[in-house]
Amino acid sequence: MTTTTVIEGALSRRLEEMQRRSDEISDLLASPEVYNDPKQMQLLGREQSELNEPVGLFQRLRGVQTNAAEAREMLDDASDEADRDYLREEIESLEAQERALVEQLMELLKPRDPNDARDVIMEIRAAEGGAEAGLWAGDLMRMYMRYAETKRWKVEVLDLDESGQGSVSSATLEIRGKGAYSRLKFESGVHRVQRVPATETQGRIHTSTATVAVLPKAEEVDIEIRDEDLEMQMYRAGGPGGQNVNKVSTAVRIRHIPSGEVVECQTQRSQLQNRVQALEILRARLYERELMKAQEEYGSLRRSQVGRGERAEKIRTYNFRENRITDHRIGLTMHNLSAMLEGNLDPLLDALSVAAEKEPEQSTP
Repeated sequence: MTTTTVIEGALSRRLEEMQRRSDEISDLLASPEVYNDPKQMQLLGREQSELNEPVGLFQRLRGVQTNAAEAREMLDDASDEADRDYLREEIESLEAQERALVEQLMELLKPRDPNDARDVIMEIRAAEGGAEAGLWAGDLMRMYMRYAETKRWKVEVLDLDESGQGSVSSATLEIRGKGAYSRLKFESGVHRVQRVPATETQGRIHTSTATVAVLPKAEEVDIEIRDEDLEMQMYRAGGPGGQNVNKVSTAVRIRHIPSGEVVECQTQRSQLQNRVQALEILRARLYERELMKAQEEYGSLRRSQVGRGERAEKIRTYNFRENRITDHRIGLTMHNLSAMLEGNLDPLLDALSVAAEKEPEQSTP
């Protein structure tokens, strides 16, 4: 089957429908009714953004096909051998471009997690292991921040409960950038570490755990939060942050009455900023609940994968003595722990992504 046959089949019909929808959205965005409706503008803008790449590739493909058809007609009419040689080379080049564009489109239109393009809310918590678990949670937080830096993603600390010397009880990060959720969604779960703590005088290896939850960031158009469904408390923030932070009640605790979810935020200097960030975290958690209902076959994006944080529940083990990382979901062992902690996560995430494509029902978070 030629690439032309492929593109003229179901793929072509799907792309033509996407082209029509893109044109329709452009008209809607220009209409006064939609222009005056911010939520509708946001929804349509997101949909159009998702259509831009495949529609653009489809238009390029059609142009290449048109040029190739014209070159074939010219070849049929050409009598000069030099012209015929030139046209044959041109047709060969255009056919190669056509095949490449078809492959790109087929890859682009593969079924994907609809949340892959979203930003991320990441929650990291110390679990079993006492003080060493807090140190490990801090190491994981810094590892993900370094990885985000290599991707040129933006990271904002929404909430942080630390006890000094790098120990973290809990941390909530917002990570913004292209493909953030598609890469980091595999990190949800219990991360187990085996190492000799700095406070260990006998040189014995300790085992500790920290949990990571990776939530796709939800927008207001995804989850509507009504003011009447919220209980809000203000209190004085603790920890570092300057004199004003501790003298004024800037920290915010929000309880969502229908769901029982409670979110606290105290990292910002103003009560308004902390409220905005707390609502972002709450919205992500509520969106996750909706995903759980709609995608029960994949289980929870947060609770079932994070588990209780016990040592026996783990997605990955980090053994410092052997410089080893083992991902138990796909049975992969690598000996580059030090590089991974510096943010070199791509080799492992690539392997998890490949496994997810092969067996999505088992590997997809």
